[in-house]
Amino acid sequence: MTEKLECIVCGRKFPRGQGIILVVAGKEYAFHSKRCAIKFLRRVLEEIDEGVLAKAFSNVARELAEELEELRERKAKRIV
Repeated sequence: MTEKLECIVCGRKFPRGQGIILVVAGKEYAFHSKRCAIKFLRRVLEEIDEGVLAKAFSNVARELAEELEELRERKAKRIV
């Protein structure tokens, strides 16, 4: 039988394998939809120190920009 999880935002029950599950420091947070996950994450972001948050956003944005550039380079047509 499929294990049922409960969304921590709205309380809706859903089977494991669906929805979104975040694991932070060994604790599991379950959300039945991306809308509930985003609602939770927005509130978490409001609680985090602004300096720490700014540094994390900067680091992740830079990493994603580098990954995107690498992807573009791999997809570019090469004339030999």
